Amino acid sequence: MKSPPIEILLVEDNPADVRLTQEALREGKVRNNLSVARDGEEALAFLRRADTPRPDLILLDLNLPRRDGREVLEEIKNDPDLKTIPVVVLTSSEADADVIKSYALHANCYITKPVDLEQFIKVVKSIDDFWLAIVRLPPDTSS
Repeated sequence: MKSPPIEILLVEDNPADVRLTQEALREGKVRNNLSVARDGEEALAFLRRADTPRPDLILLDLNLPRRDGREVLEEIKNDPDLKTIPVVVLTSSEADADVIKSYALHANCYITKPVDLEQFIKVVKSIDDFWLAIVRLPPDTSS
């Protein structure tokens, strides 16, 4: 029996990075459904809607319009129904302060986006391999 596809929420405002992530995930071997939120407000609204699948993994950019990724991360990790969803911060920021703050807010890992196209695809594939093929994700206990 085939397992159901993994649900991924990508929170990213850069259309080029969205396309690259989609391409890298398509090339991966794990079946997934990718939903995209273009800003922090849209991400939180998506997570709170009853008619959308609960993500198994969230890929979160920090520098977002309307509500930045740090605020989104804090809200997710303070919500009893959402806090067990793994959040991978995938951002262009290399600032130590952002790394420290993200882990203080309980990010599951912090990855700096490479500028190079091939490297970016390699990073997304490694996220896919690790989080979706190796790690055992928590079951949805919110219902």
